[in-house]
Amino acid sequence: MNLNDVHRGITKHRNRKRIGRGPGSGTGKTSGRGHKGHKSRSGYSRKPNFQGGAMPMFRRIPKRGFNNRFATSVFAVNVGRLNDTFEDGTEVTLQLMAEKDIAKGTFDEVKILGDGELTKKLTVSAHRFSKSAEEKITAAGGTINKLVAKRAPEERVADLKKQAAAKA
Repeated sequence: MNLNDVHRGITKHRNRKRIGRGPGSGTGKTSGRGHKGHKSRSGYSRKPNFQGGAMPMFRRIPKRGFNNRFATSVFAVNVGRLNDTFEDGTEVTLQLMAEKDIAKGTFDEVKILGDGELTKKLTVSAHRFSKSAEEKITAAGGTINKLVAKRAPEERVADLKKQAAAKA
C-alpha cells in the first residue's frame, strides 16, 4: 500500500442516495425494500424487542418474585478491606473509597460491615454501619460519621405535612 492509496474511495461530502429514481440508479422500483411484506410498506415500524417472530428474549428468561425499582441499593464494604487499603489516621470518604476502587458501580448508600480486623485509627464516613463495625472502629480509636441518606417516602410525606401545617 502506498501513502496516496490511504484515502482512495473515501469521500468527505458524499451526495445522499436518491432512492426510487429509475432502474439505472440501482435503487429504483422497490427502492431497496425488496418485494412485498411488512418492511416494504410505508409507515412500517418494528418494536425494538421484536426478534423475527421468535419468542422474545425477555419472555424466554424466567422472572421470579418482585423486583422493586424504587428500592435503595446498598453497597457493602467490610472493615478488613478498609484496614488493608487505608493508612493510619486517614479520613475515609465516599470519594476516597471510589478512587481506591472499594465502592464501585452505582448505588444509593454505602454500609460498613464488621468482617475482618481493624487495627488502624480511621475516621469513616458512610450512610450505614453494622453494630460490629461500629464497635471495631471505635475500639481501634477511630470515629464514625453517619451521612444523611436519601429521604424515605414516609419522611418526605411527613415533611410536606409539617410545611402545610406551618403555612396554615
